[in-house]
Amino acid sequence: MTDLDSFTALLTPEGHALLDAVAGHDPADELATATRLRRDHPAPLVSAALGQARLRQRAAVKFGADAARMFFTPHGVEQATRTEVAAHRAARIAALGVRSVADLCCGIGGDAVALARAGVRVLAVDRDPVTAAVARANAEALGLAELIEVREAEVAEVEVGASDAVFVDPARRGGRGGRVFDPEAYSPPLSWAVEAALRAPVAALKIAPGVPHEAIPPQAEAEWISYGGDVKEAVLWFGGTDAPEGVRPAPGSVRATLLPAGDQLWSPEPPPDVPAGPVGRYLYEPDGAVIRAHQVAEVAERVGGHLLDETIAYVTSDSLRPTPFAAAYEITDVLPFNLKRLKALLREREVGVLTVKKRGSAVEPEEVRRRMKLRGPNAATVFLTRAAGAPTMLVGGPAPAS
Repeated sequence: MTDLDSFTALLTPEGHALLDAVAGHDPADELATATRLRRDHPAPLVSAALGQARLRQRAAVKFGADAARMFFTPHGVEQATRTEVAAHRAARIAALGVRSVADLCCGIGGDAVALARAGVRVLAVDRDPVTAAVARANAEALGLAELIEVREAEVAEVEVGASDAVFVDPARRGGRGGRVFDPEAYSPPLSWAVEAALRAPVAALKIAPGVPHEAIPPQAEAEWISYGGDVKEAVLWFGGTDAPEGVRPAPGSVRATLLPAGDQLWSPEPPPDVPAGPVGRYLYEPDGAVIRAHQVAEVAERVGGHLLDETIAYVTSDSLRPTPFAAAYEITDVLPFNLKRLKALLREREVGVLTVKKRGSAVEPEEVRRRMKLRGPNAATVFLTRAAGAPTMLVGGPAPAS
């Protein structure tokens, strides 16, 4: 059977029964489970059910309880948006007054599901037959089929003029699954997606968070989104001129959004230069979305600080000013880079648990931990970085909550 045939078989009553039978099975017992089930079911169908069960287990990190009802492909699990991130984006699209969206390159339908749950009608398009079938099955499984129409087609050939908005999530992996960093090597290319966006009343383009700022078109607002401190994506926003200020995209501006709390840092203009200065009592580690959005200067201003080094995204200050946009650490020791000296200091402080962070250093944290031969009841954090251009080690720990 083809992959599409195998997947379609999972949607039959026998396929659903098998999926129920293998739900939550122990991967260590998979061979025994497969042998038992093949006595009464076709071997290809048993393999498909077990494969889907594995994908559902992997997808639970992104989709939570929904994963147990949804369908996936290996590529789809890898590329799908985390539910909380998709919900944030969908809420903003709905707040722009959008009631219908053309979701181009919809994948397995995770973004379409979030949009439908925000009350938006979705035309979800993907050119891959299996992926489109999976997206359609997910709309059915989650009770959203009335709001989501899935179409198997080339996105460039789909008429989207009837939709209030366009959302494009280009494929960013090459033929062997490697990441694509050139926006023009996306499928479809970023330039095509931007042209489609400029023709729509509202548009959102999901791109890799490492996109160079010079590749961002001047008509777009760029938003970087992190979840739990990990940068997940960047989104280019267009249009929405009738929407309220704060929701309406501001061309040329940047925004960092930190989930799950939803804190946002918005900068309408390019940031000013931030001077570097001596190490203060506190070190601030900006959230990755803040760094990607080039908003470290705003963090420095909020905490009354300056850069540790003009090329490093660490802020230092003698003041402790809590901010959701950076983690604060109290620094107890400032040392030139010397692992023997660090080892002696940690032994003296009886440090048995060491967190190693680095920025601007070629030394790997695991190598440092291995060489320290830690022992003792205390914990510490060491930053391997540069200060005033010189390799430096900063020792301390999380700053006390105020």
